[in-house]
Amino acid sequence: MREPLFILAPPRSYTSVVGGILGQHPEAYGLPEVNLSKGDTLGDLWDSVPISVNFSTSGLLRLLAELHEGNQSEDAVLRARKWVLQRPHWTPKQVFDHIQDCVGPDRMLVEKSPHNTFTAQNLRRLVRCFPRANFLHLTRHPKTHGKSMLDLMRSYGEDRDIIDPERNWYRSHKNIIELAESLPTAQYMQIRGETLLRAPLVYLPQICEWLDIDSGKDAIDAMMHPETSPYAMPGPPSAPFGNDPNYLLEPVLDFDRLARISEPELDGAVAWKKDGGTLARGTFRMARRFGYA
Repeated sequence: MREPLFILAPPRSYTSVVGGILGQHPEAYGLPEVNLSKGDTLGDLWDSVPISVNFSTSGLLRLLAELHEGNQSEDAVLRARKWVLQRPHWTPKQVFDHIQDCVGPDRMLVEKSPHNTFTAQNLRRLVRCFPRANFLHLTRHPKTHGKSMLDLMRSYGEDRDIIDPERNWYRSHKNIIELAESLPTAQYMQIRGETLLRAPLVYLPQICEWLDIDSGKDAIDAMMHPETSPYAMPGPPSAPFGNDPNYLLEPVLDFDRLARISEPELDGAVAWKKDGGTLARGTFRMARRFGYA
């Protein structure tokens, strides 16, 4: 049985598109965000989510509906919810094993839930479940990440004054770095999302070789079509998400736009800080560590 791949990054860091790309490799199966690291049991995950919020549960429900019934209709999702509620004692490992059984032993699960990075405890749960898993650390420039996060929150009516995207960026990457220091070198790779998406034909074969999966032309061509995933579109009313909302509306790769992805200078004012504030020293140093200038 293949070991899974976990893409680790905070929200708004290209996880949906990169997960969609890698998940379409013929030897892989790309999952929507399942958020199974948020608790020691399935019941812990479910109890941590307010009833009115379905960002955290949509992906798992859509996945189970698709695997169990071959579709993601509202009725299939409701039956998936019932399946979950009947198994509150299941551990994340048991749920992942069930998913793997449904997918088949020869396909690598590709999981990309940003919630994995919110606490060090979440990441430790993943390693306890899968001590030989591979971890792809995906980064995005802190300035463009912050702007993207605030734009998304404003679109949902959130008050931008109570949001500090830089703090969340730093916290998530600090947790990932601490995890990486505990892993064998071969299980961890870090790459800037901008670098990968500007030149996917250069870097995808390298990632495939690291994962010991086919890096030939047909496999790369398949990954260039993340829109073929059953999770690359909005879900039914009770489970509409599972990936970035913008990605769900436009999952087809726009290679001209990807080639123009920019990385601003780390120096200078930050758009969301008042009075010309700049990046905090810790954020600046960490971004330099990732290769931003």
